[in-house]
Amino acid sequence: MRFELFRDAGGHWRWRLRATNGEVIADSAEGYIRREDCEHGIALVKGAAQAPVIDMTLKIA
Repeated sequence: MRFELFRDAGGHWRWRLRATNGEVIADSAEGYIRREDCEHGIALVKGAAQAPVIDMTLKIA
């Protein structure tokens, strides 16, 4: 897998995560004005590897 950092048509910074088969499996939900903020978003995703998975279908609404 790899993260790709790029600028969209509006000039905002974005990232996407590609699987080894080339499929995009995640992306930034927003464009960033500063590259550093986009890189911070990537770091947050990288750091989430240990986050618990919560099955929300088991929660009472």
